[in-house]
Amino acid sequence: MGIMVHQESKVIIQGITGREGSLRTKYMKEYGTNVIGGTSPGKAGEIVFGVPVFNTVREIVRQFGAIDFSVIFVPGHRLLSTVMEACDAGVKNIVPCVEGTPIHDIMYMIEYARIRGSRIIGPGSIGIITPGQAVVGWLGGNVGWANQFFVQGSIGVISRSGGQSGTIPWVLREGGFGVSTVVHTGTEPVVGTSMADLLLEFEADPATRGVAIYAEIGGTLEEECAEVIASGQYTKPLVVYVAGAWAPEGQRFSHASNIVERGRGSAKSKIAAITKVGGLIAETPTDIPVLLNRTLPLDFAITKNKQ
Repeated sequence: MGIMVHQESKVIIQGITGREGSLRTKYMKEYGTNVIGGTSPGKAGEIVFGVPVFNTVREIVRQFGAIDFSVIFVPGHRLLSTVMEACDAGVKNIVPCVEGTPIHDIMYMIEYARIRGSRIIGPGSIGIITPGQAVVGWLGGNVGWANQFFVQGSIGVISRSGGQSGTIPWVLREGGFGVSTVVHTGTEPVVGTSMADLLLEFEADPATRGVAIYAEIGGTLEEECAEVIASGQYTKPLVVYVAGAWAPEGQRFSHASNIVERGRGSAKSKIAAITKVGGLIAETPTDIPVLLNRTLPLDFAITKNKQ
């Protein structure tokens, strides 16, 4: 089944009539996602690729009931109020596909969501995909690419990088594995759902036999994963690739949040923490399926297709 999103998940798009919102709505619909509505204040009654437009999230809730996901495409300065609207309407999961949001806004919205029982994936996330089920956001880009890169299987994937979120699924496919669900955590300095949170989700998913992570220097997300493993809450095989291992302290790498300071967030500290609790470290992404194959049999469907 995978985690978080599936074919019956009810999804809305906030900012549906904008260029990005409408384009990504088309992709999600074509992939099979259950997109039930979208919002764009003042444009109620319009239709975007078969999806009805409403003025507010509450209007959608009144017509369709509880919403599982809201995917947001608005400018960064409008994100806080848009997230708050989704939370107030009881949306369970919120995926802001938005970068460049002020850090104080991010911290406020994450706490606001927590108090109201909603969960934020991101900000700065390009989304989540459970192959053959549904996609929220624009992970995959189009149906052709999504079907090529994201093949059904048993390995959960977590990526800190949006641009590299397809790398691990691809090398897994080439190595004989498929993926259960792929999650891009987001690129901002603070995110609403951590890698450790996602490990707990994958632990509970019977379709997931192991997890692969595309990590980057900066922050302590991987060290938090190690703490979850040490506590016994995650027990499945874990393979981690840390990008930017060459970067010296104080140098920014990739995203603005990925800066190494005084040893914290360095590749060395991440690798040491994961290794200490029995996790596996890949020197290159292509090593990931090789390491997994030492502890897990290949996914039957992928193996069969390669014969």
